[in-house]
Amino acid sequence: MDTIKAMQAFVGVVNTGGFTSAAELLNMPKATLSASVAELESHLKVRLLHRTTRKVSVTADGAAYYERCVRILEDLRDAEESFSASAASPRGKLRVDVSTAVASRLLIPLLPSFFERYPDIELELGCSDRPLNLLSEGIDCALRVGEVQDPSVVVRRVGTMNLVTCATTGYLARRGRPQHPLDLKKHTCLNYFSLRTGQVFDWEFVRNGERILLPVDSPLTLNDSNAYVDACLAGLGVGRLPTYMFRQYPSCGVLELLMCDWLSDEIPFHVVYPSNRHLSSKVRVFVDWVAEILEHHTGMKMCHEVKAARDKGGIMALNKTVQLLEAQPH
Repeated sequence: MDTIKAMQAFVGVVNTGGFTSAAELLNMPKATLSASVAELESHLKVRLLHRTTRKVSVTADGAAYYERCVRILEDLRDAEESFSASAASPRGKLRVDVSTAVASRLLIPLLPSFFERYPDIELELGCSDRPLNLLSEGIDCALRVGEVQDPSVVVRRVGTMNLVTCATTGYLARRGRPQHPLDLKKHTCLNYFSLRTGQVFDWEFVRNGERILLPVDSPLTLNDSNAYVDACLAGLGVGRLPTYMFRQYPSCGVLELLMCDWLSDEIPFHVVYPSNRHLSSKVRVFVDWVAEILEHHTGMKMCHEVKAARDKGGIMALNKTVQLLEAQPH
């Protein structure tokens, strides 16, 4: 019996909750995986799994054995990577999940630099805004915006972003330009709601210690970031976009920045990964790369520069800074 292969099969079944999904995850025939687990049970002389026609669950002995298997497999991967690191760069498949907007407008344009640095990593990039279970879906890490409350994951903060208020030139020609957050009550605004909780987000504005929390009535509420940008670009109303998404449009004359002295609080970017999974060198270098690009991305630095100009020189310096930033290539 190949004990390591049998352990991997057993751990895969527990992680995914079934033989079919585990076989897909491990890229092996279901019959082979099932036979491997059965052989392991026979060798140990204990039942590790309860099997019914509807589901598979772990026994008390199986739960205890699972924890040891996870540690053994992690130690094995760690040993292999530590000896190979001096001879080659991190290699192998890396499964990452990010939101659709972060993928298309932030990561993907910069991926050539990642692959140039780590040519032996095969990146499998899942793009969705949906809730997910990293462990059961075999995902190594995920990049998430906002606070993370899930106790089953390890969270590392890798950057921050801000939201800016904007609208198309055509919309502003029809409806006028708001000068203060309270002016938005007379405008059509575009709302966003959480796919995880269904919560519609209020609009929050901060200026020189003053804070305004504004519930916004809207004829259109969306839960996909790219669809939200498309709604803004269609001139359907005033929107709030992350600076990294807004950054590419002013130079094209499409979107205009509004109330630039009223900004949002900083919103954190986090990388999360399962707490019981070994942080491999592949994950480590990817996380470090993400932190690096977020630190140097012009769209991320935009709000910091606007804030500095606002605090230092007032509205004239602020307007000049915004004009310079909008003229820069993204």
